[in-house]
Amino acid sequence: MSGRRTPVPRRSALRTAAGALLAGTSAAGCAQDGAARSPAPAAARNGESGRSAPRPAATPRRFPGQPVQIEHGSRGRPRVALTFHGQGDPALARTVLAEAERAGARLTVLAVGSWLDRNPGMARRILDGGHDLGNHTQSHLDINAMDGTRAYEEITGCAQRLRRLTGSIGTWFRPSRARYATPLVQDLARRACYPHVLSYDVESLDFTSPGVAAVTRKVAGELRNGSVVSLHFGCRDTIAALPLLLTEIDRRRLRAVTATELLT
Repeated sequence: MSGRRTPVPRRSALRTAAGALLAGTSAAGCAQDGAARSPAPAAARNGESGRSAPRPAATPRRFPGQPVQIEHGSRGRPRVALTFHGQGDPALARTVLAEAERAGARLTVLAVGSWLDRNPGMARRILDGGHDLGNHTQSHLDINAMDGTRAYEEITGCAQRLRRLTGSIGTWFRPSRARYATPLVQDLARRACYPHVLSYDVESLDFTSPGVAAVTRKVAGELRNGSVVSLHFGCRDTIAALPLLLTEIDRRRLRAVTATELLT
């Protein structure tokens, strides 16, 4: 959810974490284009119960010309990205995914690692629906307030869960409890093989439980070409508002696409 900007930690914090950072970066093995080389998970390599193995998930991409911290896509193309913070009741999450899929919309889910620990099947459910899956830290604490070592552990902890479940560290990283990542957190995300930090330009405020009408009005009032919208799986207002938002998106002749599609 949104958070206030926090002071940038001193450079000494980054130097303190250097040993752990270098070790983690080497283990992750970033490819030249900014993607992480991620082996397929055991289920994908071996198959399950005789079924064909699912394809490994997409890895992070570098988008030339885009800043490290991305808030929106092109204002000249009729596309928007609905992004969801991935935690909360998995039944609500499945309802959101199903509603989006009925409307032909694709979402971007930034999953919390501890949520994936409790609900491992959600990772494959998200990918099987054609949606983007990314990293929203392991514990969903205020990452901008952490020192370098702890913040890096939050990023790589979730990345490890994603890799184990899907064969990829996910396509995006978003800081927890903050709209923007500090320069330190941006640097740590790059070291963990995420070339960009995914922010947003439309905050729904659904996590404050303002009511369906308020969520719909807030998003519809700020939505424009290229917008990245922040929403949450665990909010009942969001479930009720989503069909209205998808109808409004269609009325404006916009397309709800993944963040990767928005930037491609």
